[in-house]
Amino acid sequence: MYVADSRAGAPAPASADGAVRPPAGRRRAAVAPTVLALGTVSLITDVSSEMVTAVLPLYLVAGLGLSPLGFGLLDGVYNGFSALVRLLGGHVADRGGGRHKAVACLGYGVSALCKPLLLLAHSLTPIGLVLAADRTGKGLRTAPRDALISLSSTPESRGRAFGVHRAMDTAGALLGPLVAFWILRLTVDGYDAVFTVSFCVAAVGVLVLVLFVPGGRTAPPADDGPRPTLRGALGLLRERDLRRIALCALLLGLATVSDSFVYLLLQRRLGVPDRWFALLPLGTAAAFLLLAVPAGRLADRLGRWRIFLAGHGALLAAYALLLTSWHGSALPYAVLVLHGAFYAATDGVLMAAASDSVPEALRSSGLALVQTGQALARFACSLAFGALWTVWGDRAALTASALTLAGCAAFSFTLRPKGTA
Repeated sequence: MYVADSRAGAPAPASADGAVRPPAGRRRAAVAPTVLALGTVSLITDVSSEMVTAVLPLYLVAGLGLSPLGFGLLDGVYNGFSALVRLLGGHVADRGGGRHKAVACLGYGVSALCKPLLLLAHSLTPIGLVLAADRTGKGLRTAPRDALISLSSTPESRGRAFGVHRAMDTAGALLGPLVAFWILRLTVDGYDAVFTVSFCVAAVGVLVLVLFVPGGRTAPPADDGPRPTLRGALGLLRERDLRRIALCALLLGLATVSDSFVYLLLQRRLGVPDRWFALLPLGTAAAFLLLAVPAGRLADRLGRWRIFLAGHGALLAAYALLLTSWHGSALPYAVLVLHGAFYAATDGVLMAAASDSVPEALRSSGLALVQTGQALARFACSLAFGALWTVWGDRAALTASALTLAGCAAFSFTLRPKGTA
């Protein structure tokens, strides 16, 4: 098994700031084959999911005529509903020595089956149900997948491993909008064609997962070690470092405006034609792709906490640019690069930081705890942002989000581990 064989040697000690120092003279571990296999699955799956994500805001707002509040509700469901099942997925994956692959397969399969159902949904309620089911699949698979990455990597290379996976994942996010744009240009009934092709691509991703990713079972916990129970998982919050990481992820998630709203704001500021809207996510994806691995390596060297907070600084800068009166041609590039830098410095880095504080027997459950708080917070942010936009306008909504983000980031900085700069 890659999960067992790729963790040779004793773990390297971590410093107070989250940076892991390998022992002197020890060769830096390469990225495990499991990470590359999971990266391939995520690349293919993200082509599928981002095809839908790229056209969904325009489809719902322009095609079906939903208000910003209605879109905020659906976007919150799309990005936050998975929080309700992440703990369950993490718990089931940890049971019996680790069923990470089986639970991940179930999650990827459920999401794939939801794609053709969008062809039948043309109003708020059925679309909401389909998106909820799709996010249920994402909730089931995310923690087990990240646990597989963590368990197959040495502590000193964990940030880089997550960076490689997120880079491959983002390559799919880069290709997805291009495929959607190409389909919309070539077909008459473009949205239905996008949903159909998306299902076919997702099915290929599930097949690659079944055939090429190891099972990921781990040795059972020692007699005095933690047991993979829900009570044991919740008990992880008694650990100081994990509790602080989970709290920071939750607070910062409350001010993380959905990607779709960022793209809608850019479209309104610049008057981007509808036919070009699906290309806006490419800027975020390209920056994420280029910066994910360097950000992961910096997190391993300088401290994961520092890089995580720096990523939110980049997001705050993107908000500030959207609030200025500047309408130069460089505005969309600057906003999208900062948006991608935010994801590069936070997504995989957060999971690498949390992995350091979670025992192997509860790795999937512990990561799910952090992901759940963050997902619930982003769900609340989507609802609040959509409501504020509807009542007071987009500028007031973004101003409130920027002020909230600045306050939460300042508070999170005070929770940094002892010894950080």
